[in-house]
Amino acid sequence: METRAAAKRKATAATVVVVEKQHPKRQRVVLGELSNFPSLIVPESQNPRKEKLQCRKNPNLKKPSSTKSTLSFSQIDQPYVADIYEYLHAMEMQRKRRPMVDYVEKLQGEVTVTMRTILVDWLVEVVEEYKLHSDTLHLSVSYIDRFLSVNRVSKSRLQLLGISSMLIAAKYEEVEPPRVDAFCNITDNTYDKAEVVKMEADILKSLKFEMGNPTVNTFLRRFADVASENQKAPNLLVEFLGCYLAELSLLDYDCLKFLPSIMAASAVFLARFIISPEMHPWALNVENLLQTSSLCECAGYKAVELKECVLILHDLYLSRKAMSFKAVREKYKFKFVANMPSPPHIPSYYFETQ
Repeated sequence: METRAAAKRKATAATVVVVEKQHPKRQRVVLGELSNFPSLIVPESQNPRKEKLQCRKNPNLKKPSSTKSTLSFSQIDQPYVADIYEYLHAMEMQRKRRPMVDYVEKLQGEVTVTMRTILVDWLVEVVEEYKLHSDTLHLSVSYIDRFLSVNRVSKSRLQLLGISSMLIAAKYEEVEPPRVDAFCNITDNTYDKAEVVKMEADILKSLKFEMGNPTVNTFLRRFADVASENQKAPNLLVEFLGCYLAELSLLDYDCLKFLPSIMAASAVFLARFIISPEMHPWALNVENLLQTSSLCECAGYKAVELKECVLILHDLYLSRKAMSFKAVREKYKFKFVANMPSPPHIPSYYFETQ
């Protein structure tokens, strides 16, 4: 029979095990992994990402509208949004962050426009292989164009430039970037680890370690959010279609002459036209073109200023340009984005001065 003292000692010796809930591993969301929903509107009760955001948000903030995208600026006070956009717009116009628009003709000897397109198309496949973020792809192409603007590269080392640029961009954007060995393997070990590291150092020195510059995606999130306020189509449809058009633009050497903000505004313009051809993409209504829409005010561009860029994007969307390059189209092969019908021509009065 156990004594009272023995029972007390036994109770004191007992250890209390506290089990702490482990936080799940943070991962990026890849558009290619999203399910093909018949409707792009996800019910609030079935949106785990939104629930996580609501758990972390400040209780003193006003509850955001249910029509807002979780990737938007809607939870940031408007004065800060304006200041951030003004800062990013000033940054994108800095000469050190802009590529030379005709570097193939003026500087490169072996590298051609077609070779550049082949490289970008292949990098899209690399992004899909390693499940990298779309921002990593845009930043990689930006590094490539900026490097080729000041350095002559041989044909045999162009792919090395591509994987080294993506290695830097992945370190900048990804939570867990692939290791150097992974980028060597993706080229079937055409280049060894030392060559990749050496090219990485050359890129950093050439760009003077100015690695953080705004891309099309930077502005696209903001413009897509504003577009949903004046468009009956779901915000996700505008955003996904805009992302698809933005990645198509990476294939076209002629798009280098446009600022990222112009590319983003043109992508939203064309996305809204594809979704609702009968509605003016950049005005509140067709009858009153003089009435300035919030999209025009937010982007800072009138429809006439977007005309050239929109027409290039439209040709890319209809496969009139870069038709033989399929990586981006395969990435966005879900029918509600890549295969949406579009009129062959955009009415000219859509580009009239507002």
